[in-house]
Amino acid sequence: MAPDPDPSRAAPTNGDLARIFHEIGDLLELKGELVFKTVAYHRAADTIDHSPIDVAAAYRQGTPPRIAGVGTAIGDKIAEIVATGRLRFLDRLRDEVPPSLVELLRIPGLGPRTVRLIHETLGIATLDELRAAAEAGRLRTIRGLSAKTETTILDGIAALAAHADRPARMLLGEADEIVARLVAALRDTPGVAWIEPAGSYRRGRETIGDIDLLAETDDPEGLVERFTSLTGIERIINRGNHKAAIRLVDGPQVDLMIVPPGAAGTYRIHFTGSRDHNVRLRERARDRGWSLSEKGFLRLAEVAESPEMAESPEMAESPEMAEMAEIAVATADDPGADPAPTAILASDAAPELRTFLTEEAAYAFLDLPFVEPELREDSGEIEAALAGRLPALVRLADLRGDLHSHSDWSDGVHPIEAMADAARRRGHAYQVLTDHSRSLAIAHGLDPDRVALQRRVIAELNARYADEEADGRAPDGAGPDGFRLLHGCELEIRADGRLDYDDDLLATFDIVVASLHVARRQSRAELTARVLAAIASPHVDVIAHPAGRKVQGRDDLDLDWEAVFTAAAVTGTALEINGSDHRLDLTAERARLAAAAGCLLAIDSDAHRIEEFVHLRWGVGQARRGWIEAPIVVNTWPLADLLGWAAAKPDRVATLG
Repeated sequence: MAPDPDPSRAAPTNGDLARIFHEIGDLLELKGELVFKTVAYHRAADTIDHSPIDVAAAYRQGTPPRIAGVGTAIGDKIAEIVATGRLRFLDRLRDEVPPSLVELLRIPGLGPRTVRLIHETLGIATLDELRAAAEAGRLRTIRGLSAKTETTILDGIAALAAHADRPARMLLGEADEIVARLVAALRDTPGVAWIEPAGSYRRGRETIGDIDLLAETDDPEGLVERFTSLTGIERIINRGNHKAAIRLVDGPQVDLMIVPPGAAGTYRIHFTGSRDHNVRLRERARDRGWSLSEKGFLRLAEVAESPEMAESPEMAESPEMAEMAEIAVATADDPGADPAPTAILASDAAPELRTFLTEEAAYAFLDLPFVEPELREDSGEIEAALAGRLPALVRLADLRGDLHSHSDWSDGVHPIEAMADAARRRGHAYQVLTDHSRSLAIAHGLDPDRVALQRRVIAELNARYADEEADGRAPDGAGPDGFRLLHGCELEIRADGRLDYDDDLLATFDIVVASLHVARRQSRAELTARVLAAIASPHVDVIAHPAGRKVQGRDDLDLDWEAVFTAAAVTGTALEINGSDHRLDLTAERARLAAAAGCLLAIDSDAHRIEEFVHLRWGVGQARRGWIEAPIVVNTWPLADLLGWAAAKPDRVATLG
């Protein structure tokens, strides 16, 4: 039993706990422990890292939260870390495994088993020692390794050094540019029917590591040749008849998989879903007597142990099914592969392989409805699918406007008119101009006189828009219901909790978006009080980028999220899902909790230039990952409903008072 927590000791953050459990998983891999143990620690680390709950604080309060993947054993370890600041189990592992071995896992293509083999055979424990051994040809003296292994390791070490300063993962905007460029370069290749991205990019994850491409073609060799001959390739990682992988110069690894005609359903599922989602599907397939892989569903028997089955005459007639049989046997004990420990191919009949053209048909084969890509994280989507409770996720087309944008009056790039015209041509019914308030000097915030002048400019533009619509002169792309530019502001929540404008001035805006930029290092109580004060204002309609986070750049504000969600729900104040790929704030996990607490949400671009209206796409993706449906997103509402909601805020607050 862990000792009582020491309140004077700084509590570990969720990120600290995640790093500890990832390290444990790595160390166990290097020790050669069973795969399910290492997977359990890595999965717990990922869940803790993305949890909107302050895990350490909950343990200190004596109310450990229920977290997926965290059972009694890991829970006891969290309690020990929180209480003592150390973990005896981790200390013991560090004593048993040289820390430098963990660093070797960063070398592309070098797995824990090979690292362990090299260490145990040659005593190599550092990157420099490994490089020297490979250059001297010593690694090939180890059984199972070869000159090719040495070349691969040296290439990996060189790649590691070359990319030492490169962020580990890309933001969505960067990944999108690369995907668009690759698809444009490959889609006209003779024989290609279609080519599209999969993987974490398709799921809309906040950051992207490798890029996965799927393509159907009647000339696989021609497409692979075109793919491996693209400009901007640093090196070709592998090249086969139906797949290839490349590393781009100053860019990510890109994997191309050729899809056989008529089999796209399971390929799209396999290469889109997270590992955990795919494991759940394979479990379900196994329970029905099938082995599921990207190639389709292969009939299994419930008993018999015959690895030789993969070499049977029936398999010789179908190399593809022989490969699947080998995989089914070889990965039988791997929880991350097919979870069936003894199920192999039936030996009393020719192998049966079922393929499907669409994902819908493949899911239906498992008696499941189609699961949207953004939900495929094993975060309850299988249970929801079985219960008929999958959400009707919000779509980009559902947005009628955008409540957060800037112009060159504050820290934006383009003039008001240019920003408004761009929004109008997107078919939106409204756009809210929310330049910064006066105290944010670095962003050229507006004083009351400039606010009044800006209001006149907006009125003149709206008069022009009304005349054009009345005369049938609306520009291409304009929506059928007209367009209105709304006057708003991004109101600074000052360090002392006061708002940057007085109530009389705030009452003149159509929409007020409040945010916190300064004094971020205050205590949780102080930061939370500032946000709650803004929520309680009769004039604040939206809390912008509530966590103040920067993806891969800045930690979240230390807020009492339960208090924030409760106050927002009670007052009808919307919480923003900021679509900038640098922010994506709220996180998907917090958005889901906010919705469960009864909060309204807004999906906004925070555009500072015309090109940044694309942020709405990332914001919608983030909302979809958070299981958000359109009715609770205020900027899916018609203009009259939006303005009515904002106008009613004083009455809602007065009633609570």
